[in-house]
Amino acid sequence: MIICVIGSGGREHAICKSIQKSSKVKKIFCLPGNAGTQELAENVDLNIDDHDELIKFLKKSKVDLVIVGPEKPLVNGITNVLENNNIKVFGPRKVPSQLEGSKTFTKEICKKYNIPTAKFGVFETIDETLNFLKKSNFPIVIKADGLAAGKGVYICKNFQESKDAVKEIFGGKFGSAKKILVEEFLTGEEMSFFIISDGKNFKVFQTAQDHKRVGEGDLGKNTGGMGSYSPSGLINKNLENKIINKIITPTLKAINDLGEKYKGFLYAGLMISNNEPFLIEYNVRMGDPECQTILPLLETDLVDIFTACCDEKLEKFEIKWSEKKSLCIVLCSKGYPDTFKNNIKIDNLSNLTLDKNDFVFHAGTKKEKNELISNGGRVLNFVTTSSSFKNSRERIITLINQLNWGNGFFRKDIGFKIIDK
Repeated sequence: MIICVIGSGGREHAICKSIQKSSKVKKIFCLPGNAGTQELAENVDLNIDDHDELIKFLKKSKVDLVIVGPEKPLVNGITNVLENNNIKVFGPRKVPSQLEGSKTFTKEICKKYNIPTAKFGVFETIDETLNFLKKSNFPIVIKADGLAAGKGVYICKNFQESKDAVKEIFGGKFGSAKKILVEEFLTGEEMSFFIISDGKNFKVFQTAQDHKRVGEGDLGKNTGGMGSYSPSGLINKNLENKIINKIITPTLKAINDLGEKYKGFLYAGLMISNNEPFLIEYNVRMGDPECQTILPLLETDLVDIFTACCDEKLEKFEIKWSEKKSLCIVLCSKGYPDTFKNNIKIDNLSNLTLDKNDFVFHAGTKKEKNELISNGGRVLNFVTTSSSFKNSRERIITLINQLNWGNGFFRKDIGFKIIDK
């Protein structure tokens, strides 16, 4: 098989690494890829928004399967375009992808299908939002409606903070947000719950917990993710059944009722309170860095899983997982998530001695004149699987210290809720 992976981050590097293990794979293309995918695939710098060029390339290269990593092309309807040109693709179509593309779309589904979630209001102007906030209890959650790369969420402790958030969102910080979502603040612990669906049936695809805040102790600004671990310490059979029956199944029914099928990964961001799940948000792809944390635990051929999904044959398929504990720490450029410098040389990576349970996935890197340089806020993802989260974390910190990259920083407390309690 010839496979094309779309994307350029750590998630896509992890997907390439996982599918490369399959005996069925003859060649991998990555569009556009990074310095890590370059070792496993042929990187192609092609504008994926130019659908004519994309189709031309895929047909000329005789690509058997396209795997779409990031959310933006999915929300923009890349799956519809490829399917219309008889190209097999893994990832949901445009309408189901609005589960991530529009927070109000998801909230309306929650309302109609009685899916447990935070109480909410939707507003279209600054004045309307502020008038509502003046009468609200704090803390309160404010979200930009639309894609914001995991960053368009504010937890506001008082009216002044909420006013600043509203002005930033309507001021265009996350693109042209035409609506704002104001939600009640839920208390509990967050969990990421993944499924993979073929449009008729679905399988649970692991759980994880990620750390979005830049600072240790989960403090500071929101980021795309500073690290994660899998499986989540919160999951149990009773809770899993509640998540499936109260949240996942009604959502997939809602998509079917719209005349669509949900095919692909679905990632439910949940708040768990007293063993009860509440939906915070959906993502229509694997999380990043959760994907990098989860795939090293997978014992089933990922290509077989993707193929079964595309062919609607997931029902009798068994997905096997390692019993190990996986933890990921993201090495970032100093200054992230605010201003940071790119094009900083990364020495020593090739000198690190990795064993079979250690993985380094490239997130924001590129090669220039045979030198590895930084090309983003989140630069490298270090993952280790072992018998305990504590061992995994200690091993990663040793590796990052050995790398000794002067322009980097990372959180040393990833997994503290499960390791340090």
